[in-house]
Amino acid sequence: MADALDQAQEIEEKNRALALQKATQNREQANLVNGVTLCLDCDVEVPEERVKAVNAVRCIDCQTLHEIKLKQGG
Repeated sequence: MADALDQAQEIEEKNRALALQKATQNREQANLVNGVTLCLDCDVEVPEERVKAVNAVRCIDCQTLHEIKLKQGG
């Protein structure tokens, strides 16, 4: 029984690693200017705390609009 559990755990770990790899490949690249992250959409400086907390590439307002567009399929 331990063999089946070990195999299941290996499969789960591989699937998790593939999912993380896919997510990081599709991640948008930050717009860095002189070490400052600028919003991809409006070029306003994204607060450093936001960048550190959620690896943000957009200001809050633009991110909200971006998520609404994604939900609407566009």
